[in-house]
Amino acid sequence: MFYYADEFNVSWLPTLRAMWSPKGQQVMIPTPGKPKTHYGIGAVNYHAEETVVLIRRRKRRREVAELLQALLDRHPTETIYVAWDNFTAHQDDEVEAVVRSAAGRLVLLYLPTYSPWLNPIEMLWRHFRREVTHCELFQTVKVLIEAAYEFFARYNRCPEQTLSIIGAH
Repeated sequence: MFYYADEFNVSWLPTLRAMWSPKGQQVMIPTPGKPKTHYGIGAVNYHAEETVVLIRRRKRRREVAELLQALLDRHPTETIYVAWDNFTAHQDDEVEAVVRSAAGRLVLLYLPTYSPWLNPIEMLWRHFRREVTHCELFQTVKVLIEAAYEFFARYNRCPEQTLSIIGAH
């Protein structure tokens, strides 16, 4: 199994982008007083049409190790390759412990620093922001997280769309 992995922000503060409105009328996007951010960490299987995403309050080594363990649990007998950037939490004792416990079934590949164009999962994160968070204020952070999980669940049900987004077709 070959996965591309990375982290992304899930902020209660809506991401703003250009949008059309009638001439002379400005679109107002409500925002919360203080933004609350959660983080998504995920992996997309470049060939087997699946995405694994965890949303947590932090993006530390513990959460990174949790994602790797989720991949191992999903594929208990196969070798898993994970390509991702050089984020410091990707090279840590907790991550190394998961790699060691996998006994050769987990291989980590590091992409060059500052090269998001080499990681196709970035396109999925961009699509997520466009579809879920752009110009949208959710009632609560819980509702935002539910919408995020629903987005990924919907794309897991239609894997050919995910592969199209990440350029695997």
